[in-house]
Amino acid sequence: MSLDLDTARRIVAGTRAHAAEAGFKPMTVVVLDAGGHVVAVEREDGSSMGRFDIGFGKAHGALALGMGSRSIMARAEQQAYFVAAVTSAVGGALVPVPGGVLVRDADGALLGAVGVTGDTSDNDEAAAVAGIEGAGLTAQPD
Repeated sequence: MSLDLDTARRIVAGTRAHAAEAGFKPMTVVVLDAGGHVVAVEREDGSSMGRFDIGFGKAHGALALGMGSRSIMARAEQQAYFVAAVTSAVGGALVPVPGGVLVRDADGALLGAVGVTGDTSDNDEAAAVAGIEGAGLTAQPD
């Protein structure tokens, strides 16, 4: 199974619905397939101009290291030089704070990642998890 456009759109819709219900600030949601290609992205009205790059960096970093961006943040706190080197190696597309969540199917196969930005990192992550699970998939935030 791959992460197709319809599934990516369901993830985006679920993420945005969770954020709206919780009263979060305007969101940008970036969905990547397992190869790091953008499948879907939405930037809500009022979301600041750099949000695509941040959301992409959260999702891309999660794919690059095979762990959610919450775990990348913990790694950065312990091994700052390593995370800095990886950030350089992947062209700067790594944002080591929560909000980058891996997407897996029911069997645990990696389908892609979602990067959410706009509110606090914890709220970004919660919205991503809600969107992924709302699409019937498994979220791996760490």
